[in-house]
Amino acid sequence: MRAAIIGFTRSGCGHAGRIREELRGKGWDCRAYGKCACAGECQVEEVSGPLKEWTRQQFDQCQALIFVGATGIAVRSIAPFVKSKLTDPAVLCMDEQARFVISLLSGHVGGANELALQVAAWLGAQPVITTATDLSGKFAVDVFAREQNLAFYQKDLAKEVSAVLLENKTVGWFSEFPVAGELPGGLLPWGEAKTASLGIAVSIRENCRPFARTLQLFPRIAVLGMGCRRGADPADIRSLAEQALAGSGISRRSIQAIASIDLKKQEPGLLSLAREWDVPFFTYSAEELSRAEYEGGLSESEFVKKTTGVGNVCERAALLAGGRVLVQRRMAERGVTAAIACGDFQVRFLQEPG
Repeated sequence: MRAAIIGFTRSGCGHAGRIREELRGKGWDCRAYGKCACAGECQVEEVSGPLKEWTRQQFDQCQALIFVGATGIAVRSIAPFVKSKLTDPAVLCMDEQARFVISLLSGHVGGANELALQVAAWLGAQPVITTATDLSGKFAVDVFAREQNLAFYQKDLAKEVSAVLLENKTVGWFSEFPVAGELPGGLLPWGEAKTASLGIAVSIRENCRPFARTLQLFPRIAVLGMGCRRGADPADIRSLAEQALAGSGISRRSIQAIASIDLKKQEPGLLSLAREWDVPFFTYSAEELSRAEYEGGLSESEFVKKTTGVGNVCERAALLAGGRVLVQRRMAERGVTAAIACGDFQVRFLQEPG
């Protein structure tokens, strides 16, 4: 996780330096800056160029930005770059006297609310949280999704779920996975909510819509294993990947990684697909792949073994990168192979039910 902090006065730079050290102690890659002449004395990096340019760079690169200064400065600085609650970084604003720490942007999905509470605790400040579900103690589906590593894209439905819960009404709940703990208040299990018009579904399947309006949450537990001939057309690679998803019914949003053999570490088509789907690309040696085992057996090819040193790349790579069950066995077309494996998942409601 990467964070950037900026102060505008001697006092602000001092607080920026302290927060930097606290965040680094928590494992963050964190840098502190000062937009003032005393930055060097305060042991933070001086920002000599336009604040707008600094903000643009940090907005693209960081998961959290903290402004130690006036709220107006922070708002005007980030305004041109705000896009979506699903992608914007957490943004905090703290006054230079460290009295208040405001969660300004991306409070739930980006984690600004949680970060504001931490920073306030370190500095003895008052956290300022304005999101309605936090203030009312209601279940916040976007926070839940972030904590459980669940992907979603239906922003309007997520807002509607929150609005319904804030009115003390109920929404349906469906999960294809085991659930630990009690459902939070306002969520009705599938057995009691089959006729609910609005509900939440946790599934890796694209077509899982048990309610008339279903907010789909996708666990990122699937791995796409792929192999290909050298120089394979990126369009052919993408096409077979999409066929594997369609054949298995798995949503692309559940894909956590793409995996292959290390001979393909620099394969343009595979790297392009990983960038397009915004997932990491893992590779393994033939020796590592040969250790992968599967109860149902693995497809083997003598030609592939002669070429790569192992008789199957895609299935073995998918299993090694985190999959446990092959939900799509080896497919082959135009010199490209693909398979999908899924890992285990459990929904956790371990907090006190609301």
